[in-house]
Amino acid sequence: MPSVVVAAAVVRHEGRILLTRRVEGAHLGGMWEFPGGKVEEGEDPEVAVARECMEECAIAVEVLDILEVTFHRYPTKDILLLFYDCRLRDPAAQVRHLGVADHAWALPSELERYPFPPPDARLVRKLASGR
Repeated sequence: MPSVVVAAAVVRHEGRILLTRRVEGAHLGGMWEFPGGKVEEGEDPEVAVARECMEECAIAVEVLDILEVTFHRYPTKDILLLFYDCRLRDPAAQVRHLGVADHAWALPSELERYPFPPPDARLVRKLASGR
């Protein structure tokens, strides 16, 4: 079974966290997630998460630290998901929908209202509880 490494950004701004909605028709379409994507072969995951934020949302982020690592087995592939704490390089930057259907800035206490993919569940609980 193929394995995929994914890097995702937990972008915090003014007490809120950036969420993006997956495009309908894609794997897990319509679900909410933290922006990010597949780490290319030979690519540093921190470079990948910054690249994905720019490609999907047109935002430049600074990667601060790793927050969480999780593994999930789907029927067709295994996912190793690396979540990074990030901040906007330009606080006035506007999120654009280049590779996502929508976005939201949610308070940590609101995160559990959004449908997330299974690998995100542990981090969502941590963030919602203030950790």
